[in-house]
Amino acid sequence: MFGVKDNHGRTIDYLRLAITDRCNLRCHYCMPANGLDWLQRDELLSFEEIEKLLPVFSSLGIRKIRFTGGEPFMRRDFEHLLARVAKGNLFDSITLTTNGVLTAPHVPLLKELNIHSVNLSLDTLDEKRFASITRRDVFPDVMRTLDALLKHGIRTKINAVIMEGVNEEDIVPLALLSKDLPVDVRFIEEMPFNGRGDRHAIKWNRNGLLNALENRFGRLDKKSIEPNATSEDYSIDGHLGSVGIIAAWSRTFCGTCNRIRLTPSGQMKTCLYGRNELDLRSMLRTTHTVEEIAEAIRRVVEHKAQDGNIAEKLRTPLEESMATIGG
Repeated sequence: MFGVKDNHGRTIDYLRLAITDRCNLRCHYCMPANGLDWLQRDELLSFEEIEKLLPVFSSLGIRKIRFTGGEPFMRRDFEHLLARVAKGNLFDSITLTTNGVLTAPHVPLLKELNIHSVNLSLDTLDEKRFASITRRDVFPDVMRTLDALLKHGIRTKINAVIMEGVNEEDIVPLALLSKDLPVDVRFIEEMPFNGRGDRHAIKWNRNGLLNALENRFGRLDKKSIEPNATSEDYSIDGHLGSVGIIAAWSRTFCGTCNRIRLTPSGQMKTCLYGRNELDLRSMLRTTHTVEEIAEAIRRVVEHKAQDGNIAEKLRTPLEESMATIGG
């Protein structure tokens, strides 16, 4: 099975699965200072329900899965779920996104399980600025995770949201990490998923970020774009790693999107900017068979919006946190 095609001819073969909405940071571009109204335990998909769903997604041609949150390591026994999924050989690639606060002790297991890559959220290399952005003083824990990932030879991508008047001076220092370290540093346009629906003009869009990088490093050589990639990646002469730009607000990559999402409460989304389209938690907790669930997923995928702008127009205003959707 090579994946279900949507009505725009795109093969959908990548699932982003958020296992919790809880996070131990309070990044102001993601959520309010006092956090969110966290889901109760029975509102989350149980691990048993997740493990019942994953073979269904695999049978529909999902080849890559990314575990996200919230912060996935905030959920008790996540590492055991990860191990069972890895040993089940349902997917060609298993990746995860983490803020790194709790991750370092689990890195040897990630290596043992052959996790394909880890996205590490890191918006600054300045400890005081880190505390201001995240409202938590845990910068050393995140750096320990980065060191552990590199020590164990796990492909590491650093994701940095750049915000005007907050951390724009970190663009160059973060990019310089790629000089001596085999890391991919990706700069992300800020999105309105902050739990309040706030929007503002974005200075640090794709063009602004590229100009800042080229002002420092000269003209950048664009690397070959992987099919369905969200990031435009560039090599810098003499650097071990690379830099990239994810135009998450401009949405320039939507035309090749191959992704679907499952929120912590079991709501399936075919677009980050779209509405919840299928309540898989309810289907699992009633009398629906796996065949009926598979057919429901197929029908939703076949009506995936062409791009994020169209998906956004079909829904109510964006007021979620990224933690609620799945980062």
